[in-house]
Amino acid sequence: MPEENNISANVSTGRLVFYLTRISTSIPVPNAQIIVTTTEEPDQILYTLVTNSSGQSEVLELPTPPFSYSQSEDNPRPYATYNFTIYAEGYEPITIQAGEVFPAVTSIQPVELIPIRVGTGAVDILIPPHTLYGDYPAKIPEAEIKPVEETGEIVLSRVVIPEYVVVHDGAPTNRNAPDYYVPYKDYIKNVVSSEIYSTWPESAIYANTLAIMSFTLNRVYTEWYRNRGYNFTITSSTAYDQKFIYGRTIYSNIDRIVDSIFSNYLSRPGVKQPIFTSYCNGTSVTCRGLSQWGSKYLADEGYTPIEILRYYYGEDLYINSTDQIDGIPASWPGTNLTIGSRGSKVLQMQRQLNRIARSYPALPTISADGIYGPGTANAVMSFQRIFNLPATGVVDFATWYEISNIFVGVTEIAEP
Repeated sequence: MPEENNISANVSTGRLVFYLTRISTSIPVPNAQIIVTTTEEPDQILYTLVTNSSGQSEVLELPTPPFSYSQSEDNPRPYATYNFTIYAEGYEPITIQAGEVFPAVTSIQPVELIPIRVGTGAVDILIPPHTLYGDYPAKIPEAEIKPVEETGEIVLSRVVIPEYVVVHDGAPTNRNAPDYYVPYKDYIKNVVSSEIYSTWPESAIYANTLAIMSFTLNRVYTEWYRNRGYNFTITSSTAYDQKFIYGRTIYSNIDRIVDSIFSNYLSRPGVKQPIFTSYCNGTSVTCRGLSQWGSKYLADEGYTPIEILRYYYGEDLYINSTDQIDGIPASWPGTNLTIGSRGSKVLQMQRQLNRIARSYPALPTISADGIYGPGTANAVMSFQRIFNLPATGVVDFATWYEISNIFVGVTEIAEP
């Protein structure tokens, strides 16, 4: 997909693509019909699309408000909203209302389809306004570092990137709110897309993503809610946690950034747990933490992500990482795999790609011989194009884990 750069303030179109999979798997849904309408005229069909063998649609170009609307607060709504209705043989129909399309970026609409035999009936999803535009409760203040040693709470022995987080879609005490099992990276991409605008400078997006990941991993590390008798990891309530919106649109630049840094979090010297990084919009709500709009303006001035974070959290803040990642068959080899690489890691990656190709026919099959030749590089490049990674033909950190994730998703089919 095209990357965004050299954006004019007057740009007023955005791109939209659909990714359809069977629920709880990475199995693509081909030959599905997608109907696109505006929210203002839901009976007026704009486009009818059909997904390809990878469960993806063609890329649409759609009208949006001007790019400049998203660059400062107190502007009109900076995104357009569209409705999507999806039909696929053997699956329940699904309607998504008010999907958000921003100017100058590629919007990705992931859709999880439910087999008819499950008996849920048609699915209707309404996307609420973006947190920077809508009205949401302010975060209840919490300590940055949780006193787990003093209270005797059970915590993890090390920082681990979980395979899934369980998101309670409401306040902790709301027993009627549904729980969603969400892959960790998908959760982070959803929250970043819900909390900030994808049209902001990349330094601001990186800084906010790191704060969101550290916030999440603090909840995971301290088992914050499970130690209070709840069976979930985190909530979608902005009063307690950060905004997660089931079924929402995400964005290609946020997708790429999260893939590249998902094992990172924020630390302080001598502190084992990821720090609890409070943040707020910085306009209607202020807090002792990162200002989202403030981070955007600092990025406009040329601040780097770590400079933005230290501006709000102090000079002793640093970026940490973990190689403990649940649900991955084998860990990152530590160096990029490219033409000329050999060995067991190359062989494992080749076998995983060949298994993925059975579900994604657009991927070529390759000789699984442990030697990284031009054929392997071509297959890697095809994989990267399908899954919105830079198409380099080199297996870097982000590509290694995406191959592993998709391999798990097409071989361990979870029942919804």
